[in-house]
Amino acid sequence: MKNRHINLKSLSELQVGEVFETCGYTLTQADITTFAFSFDPQPFHIDEVAAQQSIFGGIIASGFHTIAICFRLFIQSGIFARSSLGGTGLDEVRWYAPVRSGDTLSAEVEVVKVIPSKSKEDRGVAILQYRGYNQRRELVVSFYGNHYLLR
Repeated sequence: MKNRHINLKSLSELQVGEVFETCGYTLTQADITTFAFSFDPQPFHIDEVAAQQSIFGGIIASGFHTIAICFRLFIQSGIFARSSLGGTGLDEVRWYAPVRSGDTLSAEVEVVKVIPSKSKEDRGVAILQYRGYNQRRELVVSFYGNHYLLR
């Protein structure tokens, strides 16, 4: 079940199988190189000549940047605005296709598991699978986020 109309949710309101879709974000060359200079300065992210000679044939966004964008888009949807207590980690990160300047990323976020805390009745963990797509609906990244939420 897809949910385009984002409502505030707590852990107890999430349903396994529920899917949320985010808006999109279009990357610029400046976005890509600024992030890469700070956090992932590999030549195919920051040097046009080296990137042209790489297996990618041009500058691509850091995979960590694509994760951050997908995460940001979901968090900015506001769904956990009143219930988020942080996260407990990411699992099974996979990158499927390069992301380039001009690509528009969006995410689908699916509720995989809801785990109420056994020791603290007011909270628990929601395991969500993030799938990031470009404007052609090609899967570019996927990962599981473990969100610590109020019930």
